Amino acid sequence: MKTPDIPRLIELPRIYDPRGNLTFVQNDDDFMPFKIERAYWIYDVPAGAERGSHAHIEALSLIIAAGGSFNVNLFDGVKWWKFTLNRPFEALFVPPGYWRTLDNFSSGSVCLSLTSLPYSEDDYIRDFDAFMRTKAV
Repeated sequence: MKTPDIPRLIELPRIYDPRGNLTFVQNDDDFMPFKIERAYWIYDVPAGAERGSHAHIEALSLIIAAGGSFNVNLFDGVKWWKFTLNRPFEALFVPPGYWRTLDNFSSGSVCLSLTSLPYSEDDYIRDFDAFMRTKAV
């Protein structure tokens, strides 16, 4: 497993079938940048709502549009990246230390997030000014 230090899209494996395609992730795959310890999904997001608005101190994430589409905006303290996720076979790798916001959710969209650590509030930076102070060091 390799862990790059910048966000990047990872194409997940696909099994093509005329009855419907299948995509999967598992901890022993070479393309996985970390071992998955937690999964959660966001759905029924009201029109115009924004989710996320935090950074992680240690946790690595893969963000997947399991259904529909949405934008993931990432900030490293200097540069912003914008990714539009709309394919269930693409995962956005997000290392720790990036401020993230999710917006522009289509109707019926489902955001799946796979993370390297179990939930711990101590791993979150939820205040943007506090996040920027970590980048000033």
